[in-house]
Order: sequence, then structure tokens, then C-alpha cells
Amino acid sequence: MRITPDEVRYVAALARLDLSEAEVEVMSGQLGQILGYVAKLNELNTSGVTATTHALNIHNAFREDEVGESLPQAVALANAPRHNETAFVVPKVI
Repeated sequence: MRITPDEVRYVAALARLDLSEAEVEVMSGQLGQILGYVAKLNELNTSGVTATTHALNIHNAFREDEVGESLPQAVALANAPRHNETAFVVPKVI
């Protein structure tokens, strides 16, 4: 597929790229090759191929929710840089 220099300039303007005329010519050829490769891939019969969202087969790794002991307040606050004996003290964010 052939990409015209005008199309390259248009896309470059959308991407806010300032390309020289030499770069426009190079990009025209390179983008044409890429689209030619994609067109070639479209010729493949993929009717029996299932769609994938990831290259690896990933399974959910969540565990069951179980009620357990909470961390004691004194232990939770022990390493806090600032606390008021009952809660963490953080800078005010507006």
C-alpha cells in the first residue's frame, strides 16, 4: 500500500511532529512497507484461531476471603513517622 507524502504530513501534524522533506519521503516508504505487511497478514485464514488478550494463559490468582486477626493499633503505628497515638498524622492536602 502506498502512503502519500501529504498523508505523512497530515499524520505528522496531528502528532505535532516537524518533519523535513527528506524525513517525509523516508516515512512514506516505511509506513507503506508496514501497511503492506499488515495487508499480507490480513490474507491469513484465522477462522479457527481463538481471540487472545494476552500471550500467556493467565488464571485468576485471588484467594478466598477469610476473616483473620487484625494488626494491633500500637504495632501498626510503631514505625509511622508521625502519629497521635490513635491514627497516622499526614500533611493536609487541599
